Amino acid sequence: MKKTTLALAALATLLTPMLGSADMLAELDTNGDGAVTVDELQAVYPDMTAESFSEMDINDDGLLDADEITAAEEAGTINQDG
Repeated sequence: MKKTTLALAALATLLTPMLGSADMLAELDTNGDGAVTVDELQAVYPDMTAESFSEMDINDDGLLDADEITAAEEAGTINQDG
């Protein structure tokens, strides 16, 4: 029982950042296609520039996916507080 509780606590700790990123993606992705455009990002962060968006767009596809949003959050470029 104790091992199970510890394992679940460890799993929750590991998943918490991913859940936050999923929340962030859902908040930003207004059309629900699973990615965030510069326009969607600027609707929440009006001061965000196209240049900043490009820096976050690691794979240079013109969209931010969950991994890129996580990286931007970790870098402090965007945050859930808006």
